[in-house]
Amino acid sequence: MSLFRRPPSPESGPSGDDSSRSVTPVETAVAPPAVPTPVLSGPPRPRTGMTGMTSALPPRPPGATTGSRPALPPESDDVDFPTERRGLVDRRAAPTAPSGIPSVIVSPQDPRERRAPGPSSYAGPERRGAPAAPAAPYTGPERRAPRRAPEEGAPPGAAERFWPAQPRTLAETGLNTTFVEELVLKALFFAGEMRGMDIAARLQLPTAVVDDVIEGLRRQKYIDIRGGGASGVGKSTMIYQLTTFVTDVLRQVLDRNRYNGPAPVPFQEWAAAVRRQTVRGNRITRARMQDKFGDLIIKDYIFDGIGPAMNSGRAIFFYGPPGNGKTAICQGMVNCFAGDIFIPHAILIDDFVVRIFDANLHKVVEDDSGGASYDRRWVRCRRPLVVVGGELTLEMLDLVYSPEVKYYEAPFQMKASNGMLLIDDFGRQKVSPRDLLNRWIVPLESDIDMLTLHTGKKLQVPFDVFAAFSTNLDPSDLVDDAFLRRVRYKLEVQRPDEDQFHDIFQVMCRKRGVPYDASAVDYLIDTHYRPLRRPFAACQPRDLLDQVIDMAHYQGEEPRLTPALLDAAVRGYFVRFDKLKENATAASVG
Repeated sequence: MSLFRRPPSPESGPSGDDSSRSVTPVETAVAPPAVPTPVLSGPPRPRTGMTGMTSALPPRPPGATTGSRPALPPESDDVDFPTERRGLVDRRAAPTAPSGIPSVIVSPQDPRERRAPGPSSYAGPERRGAPAAPAAPYTGPERRAPRRAPEEGAPPGAAERFWPAQPRTLAETGLNTTFVEELVLKALFFAGEMRGMDIAARLQLPTAVVDDVIEGLRRQKYIDIRGGGASGVGKSTMIYQLTTFVTDVLRQVLDRNRYNGPAPVPFQEWAAAVRRQTVRGNRITRARMQDKFGDLIIKDYIFDGIGPAMNSGRAIFFYGPPGNGKTAICQGMVNCFAGDIFIPHAILIDDFVVRIFDANLHKVVEDDSGGASYDRRWVRCRRPLVVVGGELTLEMLDLVYSPEVKYYEAPFQMKASNGMLLIDDFGRQKVSPRDLLNRWIVPLESDIDMLTLHTGKKLQVPFDVFAAFSTNLDPSDLVDDAFLRRVRYKLEVQRPDEDQFHDIFQVMCRKRGVPYDASAVDYLIDTHYRPLRRPFAACQPRDLLDQVIDMAHYQGEEPRLTPALLDAAVRGYFVRFDKLKENATAASVG
C-alpha cells in the first residue's frame, strides 16, 4: 500500500482547509495546521454518485508516523455507511453545527476539556453513586377517590373521609386471579347458569373486571356460553354455564370453602378503613344531642354524663334499677355520632373469608342521586349499634368458624367497629362476670383485640368500638377496681320523678293515639303508687297504656284513660310472687 496526497479539488482551489478532516455535528472545527497532514487512502479514482462523501476519519495524533495507523480495507465501488448518516458531512461546505443541536467547543490546548452545561430545571434520572432515597412501604395500588367534606361533629383531621374508590382492574381489588375465578365458578355452580352482568352483581365487582376473568375461564374450557360461543361486544349479556371439564377443579374449590357472595376486601384495607372512620375524638355538643334522642324524657345530668363519654369514644358503665331507659339511651347515643361509614361484605384473612356485614345489625344508607361511585364490595351504613344480652358467651367473642361452609362469621365486636357495642343485662350471662370482664380488659386498654383462627394462629384486629356496659344488679358484686379503672365513665340512671312520669305518659299517649288526661294520671298515682310507696319506672307509662288499649279493644270501647281501665291494667301489671302467696294458693287448691 502506498502513501498518496490527494490533490486539491479544482472547484475549491488552493486553500489551507484540510478537506480530509471529518467534522461531526456535535463539535466545531478548529484551525487546521499549517502543513496538511497526509491521509491514508486508496488510489484516486473518478468520483461518481455522491461527491465529496468519504468515511469519517479522525485526525492523526501529532508525532504519529504512517506506520502507527492500521491499514484501511480497500474501498469498493458501493459506498458503505457503517455509521449514522449524520456523521457524514459535505466537505465542500463550511463545517457548521446543525440547527437545534447545541455545539460543544473543543479547546485546542486540551481536547478533553469541555464546557460545563448550564443550569437546567430538569433534575433528570438519579445518577449512579448518589444516595438513594428510602423506598416507601407498598400499601397497595393507589386509586383516586372523590374528596368528601367532613360532617358536623366529625373528629378533627377528618377533612377527607374514607371513600372506597371503584377498582378499574383486577390488581386494584387486592385479590388474585385464582380467587376471583373460584368465586365465579361457585356462583355458576349454585345458580346453574347466569348472565355476565349477574355474575358481576353477585361478586359486586365492575363488569369489565369480571368479563376478563370469565374470558380466562372460557379459554381453560371451564365455562362456556349456552347455545354457542361469542366474544367481544355484549359479553355481559351472555348466559354462561359450567362445562364437564370443571368437575374435578370445582370439587377442590368447594372443599376449600363454600362462600358464595360478594368478593371480600383484603384485611389490610379493612383495618385502614377502620382507623380512618374511627369513633374516637368526636366533637359532640349539648345542642347536637338535644334532637337525637327522639321522645325520650332525659334529665340534664344524663346529657352531662354521656356527652363527654361519647367524645372520648372509650367506654361507659350504666347502672341503676331496671326499666329506666338504659338501653333506649344507648340507642339514642349512636345517632349522635357524625355521618355514615362503609362496612365490607366480607374480608380476606390468610385465604379465609370472614363475613362482617349483617343486614340485621347494619342499617343501609341509600345512595345520593348523582353521587360519586364507590367500590360496591363496601356497604354504606349508619354507625352500628350492636346489643348483646344474657345470651353472650366467650365463644361468641371470637371468630366463629363453620365447618359446613368453611368460612368465618365475625364476632360482635368486629361487626360493631366504628360504632357502639352495648353489653346489656351485664351479670346475667352464662359466663361469670369476672371472666367476661377479663376478656375486655386488653381491648379497652390498647384498642387491639386478639382473635384466633381455627388453625391456631393469633390475629390482631383493631378495636375501634364505643363499649357500653349496662346492669341493674349491684355493681359491687360484678366489677373490680381493674375494670373500673379502664371504664372511665360511670353513670347511674335514676328513676323518674312525678313530673317526668306525667311527661312520659303524655308522650306515649301521643304516640299511641290516645287522648292524654292529666287527672287520670293523678288518679293512678294517688291510688296505686303513693299509698303503696311504689317506685316509678320510666317504662311503666308505656306498658300500662298498652294494656289499657288492649282491654278497651276487648270491651269494644275507644281507648281512653279512665279509672276503670287503669285499675284493670294495674291488676294485670303489678303482681308480687312471694312464698306466702304461693303457699296460700296451694292450700286453697288442695
